[in-house]
Amino acid sequence: MKSSEAEGGYRPIIPLILGGAFMMQSINSTFVINALPAMAKDLGHSPLDLNVTITAYLLASAVFLPLSGWAADRFGTRTAFLVSIVAFVTSSILCGLAQTLPQLIGARLLGGAAAALMTPVGRLVLLRTAPKRELVQAMSFLTMPLLIGPVIGPPLGGAILAFASWRWIFFVNAPIAVAAIILVLRFIPEIRAETRTRLDFRGFVLSGCGLAGLLFGLQNLGHAGVPPGVLGGILAGGLFSCVLYYFHARGRSESLLDFSVLRVRTFYAAVVGGQFIRIMNGATPFLLTLLLQVGFGLSALAAGLMTFASAAAALAMKSVAPPIIRRFGFRTVLLVNTGVIVATFCGYALFTPSTSRAAIVGLLFLGGFFRSLQFTSLNTLAYVDLSPAEMSGGSTLLSMSQPLAQSLGIALAAGVVHVSSQFLGGGVSAAAIAPAFVIVGLVPLLGLPFFWRMARDAGSEASGHRAVG
Repeated sequence: MKSSEAEGGYRPIIPLILGGAFMMQSINSTFVINALPAMAKDLGHSPLDLNVTITAYLLASAVFLPLSGWAADRFGTRTAFLVSIVAFVTSSILCGLAQTLPQLIGARLLGGAAAALMTPVGRLVLLRTAPKRELVQAMSFLTMPLLIGPVIGPPLGGAILAFASWRWIFFVNAPIAVAAIILVLRFIPEIRAETRTRLDFRGFVLSGCGLAGLLFGLQNLGHAGVPPGVLGGILAGGLFSCVLYYFHARGRSESLLDFSVLRVRTFYAAVVGGQFIRIMNGATPFLLTLLLQVGFGLSALAAGLMTFASAAAALAMKSVAPPIIRRFGFRTVLLVNTGVIVATFCGYALFTPSTSRAAIVGLLFLGGFFRSLQFTSLNTLAYVDLSPAEMSGGSTLLSMSQPLAQSLGIALAAGVVHVSSQFLGGGVSAAAIAPAFVIVGLVPLLGLPFFWRMARDAGSEASGHRAVG
């Protein structure tokens, strides 16, 4: 089917199928982090050597992200999404079968490339099938994996490692992928752009080098393994490549990244203003893991079970978000909810080893709920005023913003913990981690001016809200 709109109509099962695929990807990423020591021992390397598998995955994702919109328009959303699932599960099986570190790195590169295609194309499927009046509810299902995956991944991964080989954290993806492929073939429509554009290869190289350089540099800030001069050169090279891409793409109709969508006020507010809470969200798993496991001395399984409250909150949010947004509108929800998110996240700094476990779980639940409401609002608002022709470009840009924000969040949090630890006499303790929750928690306030400048009835076609007065 060649059209910019789905002819088969929207079905509520579509966001569930897409969300399930995203969940597979999100949980698998956290599995790998937990399994690094076991993988290193089996392959005859140190755990630090295995960090390269995480870096390889992230770099491949960065390089191939700009191709996602072009691939969906060129080959069709269903075809591109199926290819991403097949490539991802193939990568997982190859990871489980790997006998050497180079084999594992190669498999992880394939997985990163598949993930770069899966998320933006899956989101594009939803945007081109769901009526705007259903978009808030549908987006809530796509928001959940973003918040649930990093939370339930550690306890699930810990359980697999406790009772089976590390290789099973990759093999469990196979039956999930088979079910996803069957459901995609049955329910996801094939949608292509009306006109096909040729691949801008030079733009692909420039954007890939730029994103890879920035991500690698941000991920390694403060790491002793990369000399500061080399790290600075990589960051500068990444930034320079991004600048070159901007001038290369300006005025080109076939450019991979369509920056013209930033002229749409609601998209601009959701992507640029929302980037500050994405930075905070990127630091959340890192800081909570550090606090509960290092600061409090809890086991990975015990810490994971406590942070599961955030996942439960995200599940609770999916039915509550639509009426909240319909009653108050995107602008009011984003403004007020930002304050609530900042207050709850900064509240994590009050946790001590003697704090009641019920109090910790309760505040984690509240924080997870309101963060999930914020992301549902942002991810819906981003697309409400985009034309069908702008959807693929918007999806690609939003997908690019997320790994950059995650890297910035982790770098900021790690830097604050390092300075705080040195100030307190060395060693990572709960007292040294607490200031990071406050500093990182205040970052979302920088997004308030972007939301304030929106119209009171911004996105009303999707929210159903009508401003009075």
